[in-house]
Order: sequence, then structure tokens, then C-alpha cells
Amino acid sequence: MIAEGYQVWGLVRGQANPRRRWVSRRLSEIRFVDGDLMDQGSLVSAIDTIQPDEVYNLGAISFVPMSWQQAELVTEVNGMGVLRMLEAIRMVSGLSGSTPVPSGQTRFYQASSSEMFGKVAESPQSESTVFHPRSPYGAAKAYGHYITRNYRESYGLYGISGILFNHESPRRGTEFVTRKISLAVARIKLGHQDKLYLGNLDAVRDWGFAGDYVRAMHLMLQEDEPVDYVIGTGRTHSIRDAARIAFEHVGLDWEQHVAIDPALVRPAEVETLCADAGNARRALGWAPSVEFPDLMRMMVDSDLRSVSRESRYESPELVAGW
Repeated sequence: MIAEGYQVWGLVRGQANPRRRWVSRRLSEIRFVDGDLMDQGSLVSAIDTIQPDEVYNLGAISFVPMSWQQAELVTEVNGMGVLRMLEAIRMVSGLSGSTPVPSGQTRFYQASSSEMFGKVAESPQSESTVFHPRSPYGAAKAYGHYITRNYRESYGLYGISGILFNHESPRRGTEFVTRKISLAVARIKLGHQDKLYLGNLDAVRDWGFAGDYVRAMHLMLQEDEPVDYVIGTGRTHSIRDAARIAFEHVGLDWEQHVAIDPALVRPAEVETLCADAGNARRALGWAPSVEFPDLMRMMVDSDLRSVSRESRYESPELVAGW
């Protein structure tokens, strides 16, 4: 967004948040405003202070397995947090549903998820595919999706949802399976680890590069009329495929290093997700630029550099403690 000439603000929850320092060091152009998706007043204050042209609501507890352990918290943040942000925009913009929509109103993007499809009714999944979420995370995201549509229809608010399929990059959290694999491959290759423990190797996902998907988000908000879009590559790979590609990239046999941990299998599994992004391709001119094998290799290469740097600064006592 900075490259597009935007003045970018980041909503930050909590005092002395370490993410603020991390981002500031890398992107000094970003400004920050305090706010919390669980606190309506703070969001009203943030929107009133900034008067943004566009709001991208990417804030969420995004690790699906955690949603079974803390279902209420995930619902509050991922579901009710969307409602609170929409309410803040509505209140500051003066939208009532009975008065004309003001020109230049704030445009809102909601990060919906392919997890809403869950136990899929058809494959591939498009904007018209019915939702059947299989986790508290998916159910909360479905609420956020529908409440965004409701505010669009009730108040004329320019609100859209991008139903994004899995999007990865070297910045992905290490708890997510693609980054868990790439980091483990780097550590095994460099002699810091022996085994990688995974759950259901047969789960199939439509994985793409996060940078491509951010480009899609921006394109959606530039349309004259608010429309929801599915974003994905239309190609699927299993977790087994991801492990094989990553290990092969460093010359290792994945079967010698991967072990199954039944504790990592979800209570209700989503077996196959595959996007039909035809509408986005036709209306937005959007298409992915990175193939999944190249994405996994990109992530492995990044983790190899990171682990190598860390190894150079380890003390002998720390290495011995491992």
C-alpha cells in the first residue's frame, strides 16, 4: 500500500506491543493508532482520528486449531470484532439507512476465509457455494462475512468480503503447517532437528502466495460497486505434497524425517478446499503469480537463511543445552 502512495495506519492493541517495534524497524512509514477489536469505544476513536478512506480488517485469531481450545475468545475477536469495526465506521460516517450515503465514505474490507466452506457441498468452491464450517474459527468467520453483507444492505456501507483460500509467505507464523514444514526442513538440513511431526497428511488445500492475495484485496476495494470475491489458485496440494517438495528442495527424503502425531489431527477435519476464482479473474483481472512448489521453496530458502544466522550467534552453552 505504501508503494501505491497510501498513508498507512496500523491498529495496535495493548501497550508496548512488540509488533509495533518490529514493524517500525522495517517499515518506518507506517503510523499507529491504538485500538482493540474487543473494545467498541477504541475502534470509534481510531476511525474518528484517522478518517480512513479504506479499512482492511485483517485482525483475527487465525490459527484454526486454537479455536477449539478458546472458542469463546475466537468468536469474540473474529466474529463480534467485525461487527464492532462496522459499527465504528457507521457511527463516524453517520450512516443510518434512512439518509443518502455520503460521498467519499470509508470502504471496508473483511477477511473472510475458505474455512467457512468446511464440509464442502461442491468442489471447487465459488461465491455461491453454501457454508458448512467445521470449526469455531470457520463459524466465527461466517458471522463476520454475513454481518458485513448485512451492513452493506442495511446502511449502504461500502463493505466487501474476500473469501481467501490459504495464503502463505516466509512471514507465516511457525504454528501454521506450511511454515512448520519449511522451518523444520531448514533445521533438519542444518543439523538442529531430526523429526517433523505432522497430523493428517491427506488434507488438501488450495495454497497461494500472500503477496498475490494482498493485491487482490486492494483491487476489490477499487471497484465502483461492492462485490464479494473468492480468491485462490484453483490448484490443490496435500500436506504430504508440501512436505515432499520442501524436503526434496534440500536433497532429503521426507519419509525419513516425517512422523505422524495423532494429537495434531483436528476434531472435525476439512479434507479438501479448492477455489473457483473465475469471477475475480474476469472482473478484477487478478491472477496468482507464484506456483505452490515455488512458494514452498521460497519459504525453505528463507528459513535456511534465518536458521543459519541464528546458528552463528548461538553460544556453546546454548547449543549444548539442546
